[in-house]
Amino acid sequence: MMNEVSDLSRTFIGIDVGTGSARAGVFNRQGDLLATAKHSIAMHREDGGIAEQSSAQIWQAVCSSVRDAVAEAGVSPDTVTGIGFDATCSLVVLGRDGISLPVGDPEHSERDIIVWMDHRALDQASRINALGHDVLRYVGGRISPEMQTPKLLWLKEHRPEIYAQAEHFFDLTDFLTWKATGALDRSSCTVTCKWTYLAHEKRWDASYFQEIGLGDLADEDFHRIGQSVVEPGSRLGNGLSPEAAADMGLQPGTAVAAGLIDAHAGGLGTVFAGGGAGDPTRCLGYVFGTSSCTMTTTAEPAFVPGVWGPYFSAMVPGMWLNEGGQSAAGAAIDQLIKHHPAKAEAERLASAEGKSLPHWLADQALELAGTASQAVRLADDLHVVPEFLGNRAPFADPYARAVIVGLGMEEGIDSLVALYVAGLCGLGYGLRQIVETQASHGAPVETISISGGAGAHPLAWQILADATGLPVEVTACPEPVLLGSAILGAVAASAYSDIRTAMPAMSHVATRCTADDQAITALHALRYQAFLKLQDTTRDIRRREQAALYPSA
Repeated sequence: MMNEVSDLSRTFIGIDVGTGSARAGVFNRQGDLLATAKHSIAMHREDGGIAEQSSAQIWQAVCSSVRDAVAEAGVSPDTVTGIGFDATCSLVVLGRDGISLPVGDPEHSERDIIVWMDHRALDQASRINALGHDVLRYVGGRISPEMQTPKLLWLKEHRPEIYAQAEHFFDLTDFLTWKATGALDRSSCTVTCKWTYLAHEKRWDASYFQEIGLGDLADEDFHRIGQSVVEPGSRLGNGLSPEAAADMGLQPGTAVAAGLIDAHAGGLGTVFAGGGAGDPTRCLGYVFGTSSCTMTTTAEPAFVPGVWGPYFSAMVPGMWLNEGGQSAAGAAIDQLIKHHPAKAEAERLASAEGKSLPHWLADQALELAGTASQAVRLADDLHVVPEFLGNRAPFADPYARAVIVGLGMEEGIDSLVALYVAGLCGLGYGLRQIVETQASHGAPVETISISGGAGAHPLAWQILADATGLPVEVTACPEPVLLGSAILGAVAASAYSDIRTAMPAMSHVATRCTADDQAITALHALRYQAFLKLQDTTRDIRRREQAALYPSA
């Protein structure tokens, strides 16, 4: 049993499992970050859109991060009264007694996760979309190969023996809460956003599973994918199990909350910062990491073509959510600059200053331009549509690809900086496109609140404000995704009555960037039109090529 802890000394742990690392943060009741720690996690990649990970390695990284963060914070494990988890929306496949089952190469049973960005299920997603079942209305009209039912169908068709052996199919967040507590409850965030659970009706639609070829899951009454679905922040089971507590160095019985997808945790940690003018619907949460996600909260459902949702109780309980964004954001910037002739020299200089390459390039852009708003002039005549991994929103087109226009023969660092700036602008125009599309379908916003490592620089904040024409708010907490998960832990531990109460109490705005230069705003408007034209032209080229190659299709 846990010892009684005074309200002032209580701490909460937020745990975030991203694409490349597991992180833990220790927070107090006011939302102050006391310490963080992280451990890397490996990913296996191969052609065909394959991306796989190991749940055992991820759990080990989580536990090590928690131990290190608690030690760094200098707090007693006894003061930790609540834990919240978030993770990428990856698919975990486990057999009887939690044994790992290989999702790809049978020789690597430890690789039991199909990562969110894995696109092996493109064909399955296309076939599901062609059927046009009514549940697709709640994923923007088209299901993505990044979601779980196409991946499950791929597994059933290509690895039938593994599919048959599987005792549990988990979203990664739900795997982590199960590992921590033994509870099989699924979060309404994960199953609603990625599995087609209809949270507003508190049910799975059996006819959908039967129609797409996964009727066995319905026949089994969905026990392999979740029979108990609870809202984020709900306390699970009897709290931290003795085994998990020993792994983490914490007390058994510590409250563990039903979790969130990582982007949604970032939304929770930002969109109601300082009260959000009393209305979480006014602010779009923009999570800018390896991928990007836009989180828009509405009181009533808004059906936006090409934008995932509307999802009920997927982030803020009792409210609706639309989720957009792109499959590659920070990853798109990395891909954009990796082949530039000056990359190696820039990496050497960045390393000498102890900075990541994108951070160093942003600093160089500020130095060259003088101000963050003027940095766009470095990218004159250079335009980027950074859809290296398709367009997640608003076209739900996994076949889209990037466009770069205006490259010359320059090989110096200044031209690399210009390319980096053009890439940031392209991401900003993609964000603007989502904002405008949502507004035209009943989900307008007034501000953008940013989180995520790829957007943790003043240059990114200002370019996004200038590119979209909306104010960009930055929270005081440098780790808003971890904060979002800690908020869940605080609610599960009854430090706050509910998420709506905890959000403004633990999250606060520190900086606000606005588009104040009319000339720069006009320039971005012109560049945005060029972005739209390039996007449309490449889609038209692809349509014509497909018609020529497959005239009877």
